[in-house]
Amino acid sequence: MRVLVDACVLYPTVMREVVLGVAEKGLFEPRWSPRILEEWARAARKIGPEGEAIARGEIALINARFPRAQVTVPQGSEARLWLPDPNDIHVLAAAVGCSADAIMTVNTKDFPKDILADEGLDRLDPDGFMIALADKHPEAVGQVGAAILEEARRLSGEQWAMRKLMRKARLPRLGKFLE
Repeated sequence: MRVLVDACVLYPTVMREVVLGVAEKGLFEPRWSPRILEEWARAARKIGPEGEAIARGEIALINARFPRAQVTVPQGSEARLWLPDPNDIHVLAAAVGCSADAIMTVNTKDFPKDILADEGLDRLDPDGFMIALADKHPEAVGQVGAAILEEARRLSGEQWAMRKLMRKARLPRLGKFLE
């Protein structure tokens, strides 16, 4: 399954690491456009002046991890598309252009399922999609969750519980599943 990953899934860190960790297990093929990555870098400014620089480094790393993930939006393809927020049309154009099966986003109001269905796309909520994959591949998703929990504990010095970490990452059902 080819899934276009929206910037709101790539930033924040834990959600991104879960989603991309599961993709590395071969459970789906992630896709993104340069503009989506740019949105992530600009959003990271919120954590301070170093946030954008850190994000750009992370972007370089994920492009190296997933060399086939970056897609080019076909010239002029946005003109025929419509979404409630015109600033999100580039995401839809990228998904259509790379023949994605779905768009993974937490932004449900700006990606109506009926409009996406007209383009042959589904809208995936990260938590729901991760749960569906965990049901089919519990060991693989469990390994990803355990590695992320261990890294969060190492980096923060806190003894995170799986459920609390995933809830903070807006993946509460996955956290319950993995606990």
